[in-house]
Amino acid sequence: MKLIGSLASPYTRKVRIVLAEKKIDYDFEIDNPWKADAKAAKLNPLGKVPALLLDDGRTLFDSRVIVGFLDNASPIARLVPAENRERVEVRRWEALADGVLDAGVLARLENQREAKLRSAPWIERQMGKVRAGLAALDSELADKPWCVGNGYSLADIAVGVCLGWLDFRYPKMDWKKSHANLARAFAKLSERASFADTVPKE
Repeated sequence: MKLIGSLASPYTRKVRIVLAEKKIDYDFEIDNPWKADAKAAKLNPLGKVPALLLDDGRTLFDSRVIVGFLDNASPIARLVPAENRERVEVRRWEALADGVLDAGVLARLENQREAKLRSAPWIERQMGKVRAGLAALDSELADKPWCVGNGYSLADIAVGVCLGWLDFRYPKMDWKKSHANLARAFAKLSERASFADTVPKE
């Protein structure tokens, strides 16, 4: 398998962490989806990363689709529970963490436009989603050691990736100060090799 993605993409990072946890061998091709000759555009009609090129020539895209496929590709370290209630709960955490990322990405892109073209209300709307999402994640985590059930799962990966990207792109936000539960969980996740080896960078 070959993964096409960028080192700065949190969605690519989520897939890389799952691949590491599942101990699946793959080739990693770094691609900038913003460039005219981006490989992502040839593999994903939406031109986004990550994209996973399978051995049979098929391509999977959208990190949630890819990690779902990968979790079923190997019995090692199952990250999505088989039991329906817990499986839905893990996916719910992933959706919320990804939603915080989506809003943060949109706000960042808007901030990169020329000053006269930027929409301050749009940026504030997106950052409001980030703040609300973080508050919900922190409240639901409470004092639990893991997001769902009694062990490490895709929910923890998604939340950790989200928090790591916020540190990377919004260092002045200092979310740890007002979200002690998430800060505790993030510190624990950051010690895992799969997280340490995939820290986002340009």
